[in-house]
Amino acid sequence: MSITEPSSKPTVVLVHGAFAESSSWSGVISLLLADGFPAIAVANPLRGVKYDSDYLRALLTDVTGDVVLVGHSYGGTVISGGGTDNPNVKALVYIGAFAPEEGETPGDLAGKLPGSTLAGTLTSVAVPDGGNDLYIQQSKYHAQFAADSPVEVAEVMAVTQRPILEAAFTEASGKAAWKSVPSWFLFGAEDRNIPAAVHRFMAERAGSRKTVELVGGSHTVGIPEAAQVVDLIREAASATTGQ
Repeated sequence: MSITEPSSKPTVVLVHGAFAESSSWSGVISLLLADGFPAIAVANPLRGVKYDSDYLRALLTDVTGDVVLVGHSYGGTVISGGGTDNPNVKALVYIGAFAPEEGETPGDLAGKLPGSTLAGTLTSVAVPDGGNDLYIQQSKYHAQFAADSPVEVAEVMAVTQRPILEAAFTEASGKAAWKSVPSWFLFGAEDRNIPAAVHRFMAERAGSRKTVELVGGSHTVGIPEAAQVVDLIREAASATTGQ
């Protein structure tokens, strides 16, 4: 049985990244549903590149029909890995997201060019089975992660953020779906987690069909600019599935 109801339109599968959670897609989801797109906002485990990619891959086996994968931040690493070897995956949409090559880590890409200030905002909590979970300090969350959202919105995001296992940032990616699946990119010019220059590099390397750089946009530019995210998803769906 499919997770979503049968539809002539592709299912849009949304994958959040670190320091966020699935409701961060709420604005995008409302617009997608109004447009008749089935949608799933995945609860990304944030336990490691292979684990999270395998989780997404398993979930996709219960989705009937064409799929457009959309990833934010570390979620881009997950759609790159979890979107491989599945003929139903027709498009990849990266929203302020990593698009790693095989063997690259999220940390490699974040530090590839100057500009990321994430490291200085993090705090860690030991987890029972070893390692550490990373959070952004709540007092630094708005400026670091969501500067183009209202303060009251960022404060709620800071409280509800889900941590990522520290080791995930240094785990190498597997085969990259963007090498065989068409991709689209959107990011904020003022992203403090992944520098804009790195976004441009990844988009060019992946052969992005369209790249949108939003002036003044933060790492979570897709929250205040949900309509532009949905426009890009519509374009990706139309170009690859005719819907």
